[in-house]
Amino acid sequence: MSDDTRSGSQTAFIFPGQGSQAVGMGKTLADNFPVAKAVFEEVDSALGEKLTRVMWDGPAEELTLTANAQPALMAVSLAAMRVLQSEAGLDLSRDAAFVAGHSLGEYSALAAAGALSVADAARLLRIRGSAMQQAVPVGEGAMAALLGLDYEQAVAVAAEAAQDEVCEAANDNAPGQVVVSGSRAAVERAIEIAKEKGAMKAVLLPVSAPFHCRLMAPAAEAMAKALAEATVHAPVVPLVANVRAAPVEDPAEIVRLLVEQVTGTVRWRESVAYMAGAGVSRMVEVGAGKVLCGLARRIDRKIGTTAVGTADDVAAFIAARQG
Repeated sequence: MSDDTRSGSQTAFIFPGQGSQAVGMGKTLADNFPVAKAVFEEVDSALGEKLTRVMWDGPAEELTLTANAQPALMAVSLAAMRVLQSEAGLDLSRDAAFVAGHSLGEYSALAAAGALSVADAARLLRIRGSAMQQAVPVGEGAMAALLGLDYEQAVAVAAEAAQDEVCEAANDNAPGQVVVSGSRAAVERAIEIAKEKGAMKAVLLPVSAPFHCRLMAPAAEAMAKALAEATVHAPVVPLVANVRAAPVEDPAEIVRLLVEQVTGTVRWRESVAYMAGAGVSRMVEVGAGKVLCGLARRIDRKIGTTAVGTADDVAAFIAARQG
């Protein structure tokens, strides 16, 4: 596809990551749209189990398990995307400038853009979630949100806190919102150092593993092996990759960056800024919750945002397109 084909679009479609899950997510889509129900059935079939039972009936603790939350969030995003395609006539190759996803959301973005099948995305995310959980024994790692410090300050805090352990910037989410990850003791030191350096808030996050840091190296190896066996096509629209904060379309490069992403920083602030600088004025968050809409507005107040994750959201999206 030529750049000219996309030049008229000022919209990016973005896909949420872990933390956006909630019991009941996607249920109104499945109940109202056969194409959405088909996506959930496809994911259940790919995993060989009824993930939808956990998604819709809980308990929340089971849904929150990394190995469940990752494919479940992708399923909701792809169900919503299929509904937008069937009901609103959405065509990413025509209507999108870019796709992007936060952490696991990259797999959702790639599936939406035709680079991965839904079944492969589900299987890969089950492997990814399990491998990330198993990489570090429970209790030995941690993550903390540092609020009120910029990225450079947070990196300096992490470096000072490490003291021969691991403490790294994991998520650069928005101005003044950086997450650090690593060994529990080092992350706890980072919280105290951040407060000393003027952070408005520094708190441990309720996560089961230290994502996006060097401690995830075993999970990166597992994903390299799994992705080598998956079929990855060129997406119909460029993916703005987490670890590069720039667009990528080559399948081999996409695979390399997905592996790198397991231990690398999610450069979300820079990714949104890149898309805004490239002419994007509207972002549509496809899937559960509205976390990325909030981050986008913090990064660039000029960006308009829309979230589509329920049947009511679909109706509002269609009405806005027709209006």
